[in-house]
Amino acid sequence: MKTIISTLVILCLTFTSCNSTKSISKVNNTLEGAWKLNYITGPRIAFDGLYPNNKPTIVFDLKGNKVSGNNSCNQYFGALLLDGNKINFKDAKLGMTMMACQGEGENVYMKALEKIDSYSISEDGKILNFIMGDIAMMRFEKVTIGTPNSQKY
Repeated sequence: MKTIISTLVILCLTFTSCNSTKSISKVNNTLEGAWKLNYITGPRIAFDGLYPNNKPTIVFDLKGNKVSGNNSCNQYFGALLLDGNKINFKDAKLGMTMMACQGEGENVYMKALEKIDSYSISEDGKILNFIMGDIAMMRFEKVTIGTPNSQKY
């Protein structure tokens, strides 16, 4: 009888640990792909004034452990530094193209990225929030590459 109970306890623990691994993996997998910025905190200029033509984007490649995107003018790229829901852009040493850009949108976006220390994704997988401490600093919406209203990446 003790053997049967012990076996059942071990099986329950095994299934529980497998399910928790799947849910963590599912959260990270929803980060994969392209996202377009639709909110940023801090600047005194209205969002559409900061980004009148192109909204910043970010693309996550989890298999390649890379991040890339467009900051509304220039392309940026670098290593993806993740630990659970913690994310680090400051130490990723992002590279960037160097086209001349009008306005402050590019600088506002890149400086905000450096402050981000974690992220959250809505349950439906369509909204990504970048967080500093406990404040949501940036919000992105999931986009499909090649659909209308999405930029080329």
